[in-house]
Amino acid sequence: YNTIHAKATSAQYADLAEKYETDSTYEVGTVVVFGGDKEVTQSTIANDTRVAGVVSEHPAYLMNSTQEGEFVIPVALQGRVKVKVAGMIHKGDMLVTSSVPGHASKGIDPTVGSVIGKALQDHTEPGHGVIEMVVGRV
Repeated sequence: YNTIHAKATSAQYADLAEKYETDSTYEVGTVVVFGGDKEVTQSTIANDTRVAGVVSEHPAYLMNSTQEGEFVIPVALQGRVKVKVAGMIHKGDMLVTSSVPGHASKGIDPTVGSVIGKALQDHTEPGHGVIEMVVGRV
């Protein structure tokens, strides 16, 4: 009596995410990589090919929803999400991991496997900020 069968025709949010166990709590928009003490950890190396995705705020669809652990986060694998960025970014730029922990930066001649996705907004300040991006589009 607790099962609902329905057909979704739209979603309020715009990303496909999966829960992963991590070594700490991370803010929405944090870029994570496979590795560390658990399944994923925040990125710390520029152009890291171990990139997993970005911590999602409100996934439209959440896979592995029963994942358990001390720290479990939804990682956006596809779709539109907020992302922490470092440096100047322009709409359409490919984004890769940055040397600033948990942040993305503009990919200049990125290596295969290092691209997180593409920027949907400009970030015109030289410091850090948060913009929207499309995860998984190259």
